[in-house]
Amino acid sequence: MPAAWSCGWKSWKPKGWGRLAVRWRPPVGSLRPPSSRLEGLVPYDPKYIPAEVMLSANENPSDVPEQLRQELARALKGVPFNRYPDPLGNQLRATIAEANGLEADWVLLGNGGDELLFNVALAWGGSGRTFLDLPPTFSVYAANAQVTNTTVVSVARRADFSIDEEAVLARVAQGDIDYVIVASPNNPTGQLASEEFLLRLLDATDALVLVDEAYFEFSHRTMRPYLESHENLLILRTFSKAFSLAGVRLGYLLGHPSVIRQFLKVRQPYSVDALSQAVGQVVFQNRALFQEGIEAIRQQRARLFEGLRAIPGVQVFESDANYLLFRMARAGEAWEYLLGEGVLVRDFSTAPMLENCLRVSVGSPEQNDRFLQALRRFVMGGAPGEKA
Repeated sequence: MPAAWSCGWKSWKPKGWGRLAVRWRPPVGSLRPPSSRLEGLVPYDPKYIPAEVMLSANENPSDVPEQLRQELARALKGVPFNRYPDPLGNQLRATIAEANGLEADWVLLGNGGDELLFNVALAWGGSGRTFLDLPPTFSVYAANAQVTNTTVVSVARRADFSIDEEAVLARVAQGDIDYVIVASPNNPTGQLASEEFLLRLLDATDALVLVDEAYFEFSHRTMRPYLESHENLLILRTFSKAFSLAGVRLGYLLGHPSVIRQFLKVRQPYSVDALSQAVGQVVFQNRALFQEGIEAIRQQRARLFEGLRAIPGVQVFESDANYLLFRMARAGEAWEYLLGEGVLVRDFSTAPMLENCLRVSVGSPEQNDRFLQALRRFVMGGAPGEKA
């Protein structure tokens, strides 16, 4: 007889050889806590509440042009629902690459820009690594870093929301930054980062520099010409804004093949479904049809800016995107009043460095009028529904 038997417990010996050691069992119905990295992390909440006038999420006020819908229907009819999609969406990948004068291995598709942003934190962040943030900016950048146990270092923007360029360059000169994200135009403040600054930044560090160009169609400015000469430059774009596909979830990266290969290691398999690939292919091939709508948004942006500036007590900030940030007293109350009037805007009134600020997406002329009239009524103390 052996001296002891293993039987799924720690050990068991015959009487007199020791006592039975019982394996620990958790209480029935208990749950081990989640990762400590989630402590203090606030879920992203855009307050996307149904309203008659939706001006909170920087969506295109116009849907996909009607003349494309039949072509989209034909494309979707040919999608085999029982088959997995092309893992990399190579047809759309090649189409985007050709439009940008690149080979397909310079492009990576994602399930919206959000998946690609998370992949940046997975590939270039992690324990012992550091992300440089430029707040106030898109809060998801820092949230992704926290989830991946990446150290976040912040260089705050100036009071006018411009980048403190010399402070950023001084910080990367310390040599410990692994990746930087610069939104250009910046969300939610709207300003472009200067091309000169971005080139200085790229030359000053070996960190990965992601330029988030989600709104570049409205700014007409891009860092694409510098992609081949800077291996550490990565560009993010999306179909959600200019191309009216926020509901489809499709974005892409432009970057050096050596960088794109690293993202292939962390991306979710089949993350861009076959329907999104088919829709993206049709829309991107017909992107010229969206140009008139893009220019209309730019014109309405200027009109909305002047309308906000004419309201007493409202400070509105210049924007190169399809939204405007403005500051006013009692901004939180104004947000509630506007919602009561059927107009939803984005509330940043309690966000750090954005106190008393709201952001309004550029809508159709009628939507913009309704917003301005309602905001004017609030400022003037009029009752809801009164003519301003």
